[in-house]
Amino acid sequence: MPHRYLSIHAHFYQPPREDPFTGNIPYETGAAPFKNWNERIHAECYRPNADLRNFEQISFNLGPTLLSWMEQHTPETAQNIVAQDHHNVLLYGVGNAIAQAYNHTILPLSSRRDKVTQVTWGIADFTHRFSRRPQGMWLPETAVDSETLQVLAEQGIQFTILAPWQAAASNLDVTEPYRVMLSEGRSITIFFYDRELSGKVSFEPGVTVNADAFAQDFLQARFNPAKLQRGQPQLLLVATDGELYGHHQRLRERFLARLVDGASSSIGIQPIYPALWLKKHPPQQTIQIREATSWSCHHGIARWTGDCSCTAGDGAWKRHLRQAFDRLAERLDELYFDAAHRLVPSPWALRDHYIQVLLGKISLDRLIFELSGSTHASESIQRLGWLLEAQRERQRMFTSCGWFFDDFDRIEPKNNLAYAARAVYLASKVTGVDLSRQVMTDLQFVVSPRTRLRADQLFKHQLERAFKL
Repeated sequence: MPHRYLSIHAHFYQPPREDPFTGNIPYETGAAPFKNWNERIHAECYRPNADLRNFEQISFNLGPTLLSWMEQHTPETAQNIVAQDHHNVLLYGVGNAIAQAYNHTILPLSSRRDKVTQVTWGIADFTHRFSRRPQGMWLPETAVDSETLQVLAEQGIQFTILAPWQAAASNLDVTEPYRVMLSEGRSITIFFYDRELSGKVSFEPGVTVNADAFAQDFLQARFNPAKLQRGQPQLLLVATDGELYGHHQRLRERFLARLVDGASSSIGIQPIYPALWLKKHPPQQTIQIREATSWSCHHGIARWTGDCSCTAGDGAWKRHLRQAFDRLAERLDELYFDAAHRLVPSPWALRDHYIQVLLGKISLDRLIFELSGSTHASESIQRLGWLLEAQRERQRMFTSCGWFFDDFDRIEPKNNLAYAARAVYLASKVTGVDLSRQVMTDLQFVVSPRTRLRADQLFKHQLERAFKL
């Protein structure tokens, strides 16, 4: 019986690229010869990996915004990926795909109410597309705190994946998962990925030229010899961005295919994935996490809140952008609650269930009837629908990519600003309350260190677009 196992986890994700006012993705010059980055990365990564059946052999998550785009524009690839997960369900009773918190927001920076919405929407989207509830969930940037884990456990999520430095332990053994004890008698399992192997695959292209050499030279040495002597099963988990395999690094989809289907098994290492591992080997030890940490910032979550040496230049714009959006979110919530509580007893439950409307599974008037037990005038329902759309944009404006890079003058923060502008427009349309003045006052401090582009001026432009359309 083999005692050595390997799991590759690939985090496949693209931020929302659609213009919120038209619903279309603008032409992105850097993606040439394709019209946008989704099309280019699909051709270089998603389709080749699906064609090679890599999705069947690894653990993976597909961000909801990405899979939604695939289903509309490349349905054959989306169907192929879902079918590969389904094949594992038929073989083993558990699938290898896991869900993702919906809008790729940094959850430790979110309120508990927003955490619930993000997790609820992520579960609903996964269930809709994969025809089963997820056992695991990928946390954006693996950013975590205890409240986030509590929300996951309350929603029935059994496990997530973190970086080893996110464990509150100095002698962590990453060849086995751990249980984190939570309040109300709940717990969740954490798989910690192997730092050295994940780093080599992600950042050292020369190491991943030959899968057989990689398995021989690097995998074998990472197992615990004492455990091998005792015959204890061990799991090595390698976690990377999924776009690495073919987009960021050319031909690495073929490296991945060989690694999980030949190179590892030839030296006695069996491929597996977390849900299947837990079916055979439940965690034996408990651990605590380090609060407000992530996999892509060694300063906790500072990368998404202000100055941080993970990125170059002056990061003050990030702090001001987050403060502006936090204040806007608070006001949007007040307007939404004031209108929604007149129709339904729990406005936040309505927001959580609104994902079913977005997925086309139920009409808004039917959802409101189910939650309130009453019928309402179509005009009232329409107005509430606009405020729910404002809430959707309010969720999108916190997409983590808007703070990830050095400069404000990039497509990601500009998109977040557009989502904020549409939320303000919709709220004004329904309530007559103009939130734009305070937003522009707050945004005057958000300035590109490189081009001096000002967020308040860009926001004003986006808002004027909204009123003209």
